[in-house]
Amino acid sequence: MMSLEGPFIAAIIARLVDPKFNLAAYGVAFSFALIVEAPVIMMMTASTSLVKDYQSLQKLRQYTWMLNGVITIAMLILIIPKIFFFITIDLIGLPENVAKLTHVATIILLPWPGAIGFRRFYQGVLIRNHATRRVAFGTGIRLISMASTALGLFVFTKLPGVYIGTAALSAGVTVEAISTRIMVGKILGRIKTAPDIRAEKEAPLTFKFINKFYYPLALTSMLTLGVHPLITFFIGKSHMALESLAVLPVVSSFVFLFRGIGLSFQEAAITMLGSNKANDRVIYKFATALGATLAAALIITAITPLAQLWFSKVSGLSVELTGLALTPLLIMGLFPASTVLISMQRAILVKAGKTSLITNATIIEVLTIISVLYIGIIHLSAIGVVAAASAFLSGRLAANTYLYFKTH
Repeated sequence: MMSLEGPFIAAIIARLVDPKFNLAAYGVAFSFALIVEAPVIMMMTASTSLVKDYQSLQKLRQYTWMLNGVITIAMLILIIPKIFFFITIDLIGLPENVAKLTHVATIILLPWPGAIGFRRFYQGVLIRNHATRRVAFGTGIRLISMASTALGLFVFTKLPGVYIGTAALSAGVTVEAISTRIMVGKILGRIKTAPDIRAEKEAPLTFKFINKFYYPLALTSMLTLGVHPLITFFIGKSHMALESLAVLPVVSSFVFLFRGIGLSFQEAAITMLGSNKANDRVIYKFATALGATLAAALIITAITPLAQLWFSKVSGLSVELTGLALTPLLIMGLFPASTVLISMQRAILVKAGKTSLITNATIIEVLTIISVLYIGIIHLSAIGVVAAASAFLSGRLAANTYLYFKTH
């Protein structure tokens, strides 16, 4: 359901004034929000794994609140005009009008990182207690809130498209965070009153242990999401830079329709793995079938008129931008399968407590992305969005290869 969010917002922006500028500003602002939220993105994995009783719940919740405070302060520092325009104009090379649109959009996204950390912590508690339908219900509420905000502003205001899109994102995730906290209320009550089931030798959860467990996961997210501003920087120096910045969020959000299911598989695998070898084999077979199905669906879409129909009619891109979007979409055809695979590999390592190996794989992925971008854009003068798609896929396959040898 979350994967519907990006295409919907992109379609709204594409139908308003100056779509190229606003789509580019939206892509850059969203990449900033992603890097700021990176330290808390794995909190769902942490709470799924670590919240076993009320003491561990309290400790990890305190840890989450501290992280939320740090990333919100970071967001406030980022939006200081001198800092922001130095990054966007001097470093990235955005046109001044796009940089100004991006600045206001980033300010609108200020609630985003903290709300993400808050709701992902409680979503992990829901998953741990087998209440996954409530996670889906919360996401449904998020989509309704997001769409209502976007459509309301679209119809009743004349705001630039990027402002409407980022306001819809902030509204949706804030409402989702509140609704998730409400839905987890009874489970929190049960955890609070449940007897302590820790084994005699099992020590209470401490900040030191959380740091040791969570630091590699947080670093993984920071590296994964932190590469987005670097991608923006390289695209800003590329052939057809502005067009590429406008097309990339549309292509990425469409690919996310297919790979989003693979991302959500990670927490499910963490919950189910380890009971016995026969059950584990069933999970592996399911992951294989899922990855193959998602990749086949995306590749078939990319090589048929369906892709052109989506970008031109649904996303509302111009003929020029639609043509530009088709090649990177085909390049990323295997990305959904690689996402399912890395979710499976990460789940195995989280279950074994070997989270540092996940970080190593992410370092390999990021270095591969940067290398491919550098070669493609600086030396081969490739179109920015084509180089970015090639870099994304190359990086993920490199990480998959490394983790294959660490999980077998």
